[in-house]
Amino acid sequence: MSGFSVFGATFRNPVLLAAGTAGFGREVAGIIDLEALGGISTKAVSPEPRAGNAPPRVSETPGAMLNSIGLANPGLEAVKAEYLPWLRSHHPDLRVIVNVVGHTVDDFIAVVRGLAEEQGITAFELNVSCPNVERGGTEFGADEAVLSSLVRRARDATSRPLVVKLSPLLAEPARSSAAAVQAGADGFTCINSLPATSFPGVEAASKRLGRGPGGVSGPPLLERGIAMVAAVRAATGKPVIGTGGIRTAGDARAYLAAGASLVSVGTAALADPRAPERIARELEQKGAHAAA
Repeated sequence: MSGFSVFGATFRNPVLLAAGTAGFGREVAGIIDLEALGGISTKAVSPEPRAGNAPPRVSETPGAMLNSIGLANPGLEAVKAEYLPWLRSHHPDLRVIVNVVGHTVDDFIAVVRGLAEEQGITAFELNVSCPNVERGGTEFGADEAVLSSLVRRARDATSRPLVVKLSPLLAEPARSSAAAVQAGADGFTCINSLPATSFPGVEAASKRLGRGPGGVSGPPLLERGIAMVAAVRAATGKPVIGTGGIRTAGDARAYLAAGASLVSVGTAALADPRAPERIARELEQKGAHAAA
């Protein structure tokens, strides 16, 4: 599979590691062959370090995973001084999409502005849809006025592409995405995890999350993710990163057929670290991707 252009950059292939599942690359470098992939969406970055939610933060549920990480991350300055330089020096051709979060719109803008001049960043992914934080989660993407304001201010803070990560719960994803484009968005990620709550029954003790509420990821998101990719691509014509439930090359091809320009693998890689490179290899063998 030859390189192709999305967000003004050339990717080796359309397979990325999903935000929050692979750290900043260094954490999985001895397990996943980063050189076999097109890129990585980093762990969330907030202005200040975040400890995250109380443990346990991850548990299995039949056919899926529950998680409540709480956007734990080392903070803007550490990412700028340590984590991004490591990616640049060890994997200079890997496309890096920085996932951005905050409790307030100002927090998002502080991160974007703080990293605007950093080399090696392909795009910023505005995480307006995280279901497992008390403040600064899904409300940013659910309110069109707030979403538009956030995107517009981020657009003023950087010339790099802005990718908006959308919630699977949006009632009108076409309308929300169109509003984001009008404010300056260059593309989208569809979708984030689905809000869920672990229950405290005795038999379910192993399935509890420390915070209680969290998110479901894995196979149950596949069909909703594909549907949202199709809706958002049709409404905006902008590149979309399809994510949610991808376990096989067939799943990835379904997203690509729905209009995705890239796909990202998360939960499947936690279960099988070889899954992302296997999917990329099988896509290349079948010639399944046409650049968008």
